[in-house]
Parts: sequence; C-alpha cells; structure tokens
Amino acid sequence: MTTLLHLDASARPGRSGIDPHGSHSRRLSARFVEQWQKARPGDRILYRDLGQHPPHPVSGEWIHAAFTKPETRESWMHDVLAESDALVDELLEADLIVAGVPMYNFGVPAGFKAYIDNIVRVGRTFGFDRSRQGLPYWPMLTDMHKRLVVLSSRGDYGYAPGERMAHTNHVEPHIRTVFGYLGFENVHGIAVEYDEFGDERLKASLAQAEQEIDALVMAWAKNLEEDLVDA
Repeated sequence: MTTLLHLDASARPGRSGIDPHGSHSRRLSARFVEQWQKARPGDRILYRDLGQHPPHPVSGEWIHAAFTKPETRESWMHDVLAESDALVDELLEADLIVAGVPMYNFGVPAGFKAYIDNIVRVGRTFGFDRSRQGLPYWPMLTDMHKRLVVLSSRGDYGYAPGERMAHTNHVEPHIRTVFGYLGFENVHGIAVEYDEFGDERLKASLAQAEQEIDALVMAWAKNLEEDLVDA
C-alpha cells in the first residue's frame, strides 16, 4: 500500500470550476488525488490544508530546540517542536506528496514556506556534522524513493524554464531546491497560467494541466505496479 500526502497551500478555500473564486491549485491537487484513488483505491491518503491552517512560523525558541541534541532537550523544547515533529512524521510516512502551491508574488504562499521551515529538520530530514569531510550536511531521505508533484497556478504566463518570466518564478525552483536538499530525486511540476486574464487561454491552460495530471497518474501508478511485480 502506498501512502499519499495531499497538501494544499492556497488561501482560497474552494476549487475553481465548482466554487465562486475557487482555487486552481486546489482543483488540480484534488484531481490528482481523485485520479490516483481510481487507479489505486487501496492506497492511504493523508491530507493537510496549509492554506486554511498554516503551521506556526519558526521562532527563536524553535531554532534553539531543533539544534539541541534530542537527548539533552528540556520539556519545553519538545512542546515547541511538537507541530514540526508531526509534519516530519507525515512526510516520512508518505511515498508520494501531492502539493497544490499557487504562486503568490513570484514565490510560495506563507503557509507553505512555514511548512518548509518546519520539515527541514537537522537529524530528521537532513544530517549535519562540522567535522565531516567535504560538505558538512547530507540528505536523509534519499533512499526512501519519495516522489513529489507540485501543482501550481499563476496569474500571468511564461514562467516555465526558457520562457519570458522564468527568471521571476521562485515557486518550483525553490521547492525543488529544498526537497532535493532532503533527498527527493523525483520532483514533477504542472501549472495553470493566465488566471489574471480569465479568457480562453485560461480554459486551455486548465485543460492542458488536467491532461498532464491524468497522464502522470497513469505513469506513476503503472510504475508502482511494475516495481511490485519485480519485487
């Protein structure tokens, strides 16, 4: 059984196409999960709404606690890290992470940034040793073969690599950097554009994104079945 972790980061609570002023990224992430459940109905789904219930931002106390060795932490440190521990536990449980992350001012929403800051944990998701030869840090999730798909939405257009606005896109590049640092080697991105225009180009972009999602679900589900047969 595969465990899928479904994350939504949009401040908009609804889905486009269903709810007035609904979120495109929520629409895309919901479609991925629904298609995945059709292909693999026995899999486990975890859900966290980072848009409506964002994690607490990292504080000075959090940093003090996180960089204190577990065996020497005081009780208040465990309390400060409790939410972060729960988020890391979910990430470790998940084989596949589906993240609906809209572009806000060229970057990720605040709730998703808080999520990132809570899951990048020394001793849990990355290692650090000043005396280590070469780089003092290393990813701890590399051998877990986790997959991440980032489903985004953008008001303008041309944010893909090589296009007119690519240099201002700090969503997928940021996420790839962070999760790559933790050991994710399979990160895929699909995005909707033209939201600010709201014309036929938006409709076409939504249709294209949904087709890409359906194809990715089929490919990844088939790949998992082949891995099970080979095992």
